[in-house]
Amino acid sequence: MNEDKKITGFSKLSKTEKIHWLAQNFLYNNPIAVAKDFASFWHDNIEEQKLFDGFSENTITNFYLPFGIAPNFSINGKMYAVPMVTEESSVVAAAANAAKFWLDRGGFKAKVLNTVKIGQVHFNYFGDSKKLKSAFPIIKNDLINGCKDLTANMEKRGGGILEIELLDMTDKLENYFQLRCSFETCDSMGANFINSVLERFGQLLVELIASNDLFTYQEKDVKVIMCILSNFTPDCVVRASVECPVKDLGIIDGMPAQEFAEKFVQAVKIAVVDPYRATTHNKGIMNGIDSVVIATGNDFRAIESCAHTYASRNGSYSSLSDACIEDGIFKFWIEIPLALGTVGGLTALHPLAKKSMELLGMPSASELMMITATVGLAQNFGAVKALTTSGIQQGHMKMHLSNIMMSLQASEEELQKAKEFFKDKAISFNAAREFLTNLRNRAFSIS
Repeated sequence: MNEDKKITGFSKLSKTEKIHWLAQNFLYNNPIAVAKDFASFWHDNIEEQKLFDGFSENTITNFYLPFGIAPNFSINGKMYAVPMVTEESSVVAAAANAAKFWLDRGGFKAKVLNTVKIGQVHFNYFGDSKKLKSAFPIIKNDLINGCKDLTANMEKRGGGILEIELLDMTDKLENYFQLRCSFETCDSMGANFINSVLERFGQLLVELIASNDLFTYQEKDVKVIMCILSNFTPDCVVRASVECPVKDLGIIDGMPAQEFAEKFVQAVKIAVVDPYRATTHNKGIMNGIDSVVIATGNDFRAIESCAHTYASRNGSYSSLSDACIEDGIFKFWIEIPLALGTVGGLTALHPLAKKSMELLGMPSASELMMITATVGLAQNFGAVKALTTSGIQQGHMKMHLSNIMMSLQASEEELQKAKEFFKDKAISFNAAREFLTNLRNRAFSIS
């Protein structure tokens, strides 16, 4: 271990001091030059920069991602221009193209199926499980009453504790029991609310069993292991869909509508039955969903983990979307759990997250769930459409050409010539580099 690189009190240093230490110990560069590089990404507004610094720990600068817009989304008859934050160039383009495609075919339909969220109190109980189960109805009532001060405001908004179940998990882990608690958190994602209630449940559970004469001294030795919400929310689900007569799909990249529809449905069915394909298939869906989740200041890691668990709910990892042809109608849909919030957290603090909410018309949590699921479906349609017709690389690499040329330090004029040159050719890094070298050599020989 390199003891000379160990530091105590790093979090107490100023941003400039942190950068200076990094430059000396890890970047091996001029501290002044390094500080200048990092500071170039600081916000000009000092107060706004303080806000960004407070979002995380040990911050030294800001990391920027593109904030794009996918227009022409018609969802339940309402038009949206959807904000999307992503670094993958083809994502916004694919979503926008799919939105425009379906705008002329009736638009998207979406519906929230449920909004229940889950929290858990994990504990060890060493006594007679029958006693615990028989006493639980009274304990449950006391748990709910013991949290009235925490739930009062949420209940005024129509939310609160929905249910508390006692689960005997001793067949899986010795002495392990669980309180599985259901919550409605309205327009907030609700993590802080749920965790506060769960921790109170844990304290009360120990006290209530200890004071109950039904239990022996040994049985009163309840050990709470942890109290935490679950990011798996299988009852907080939204459905988004599109459909139209097959003939209305039109000719797509030279492919007749019926052939395209059948091939598209088969491609989706492959993702339903094959986990290898489903993983990439669902990654494409999450390309769209994550970009909206990030843009609105929600927790994309929680959404990702939940989506993939949901995709495995039947024992094998499978597609989040599905498709079919029924009576000449092409149907494509997705059902996905999305525990999103529109109040609290970064949604209320981050200036661009607030702007995203304004762009979307200040949606409720349920409306944001429908918007986000629809973008995931649109992204999936665009990807499967490309895969079953022209192939994914043609469109993806054309979008990626700008990034390649930028990495080769091409000028704007050289970029435009490259786009013209590659409009009907395969694109790769080596091909782009060779084109740029030849272009510059020709320019040099002429001069």
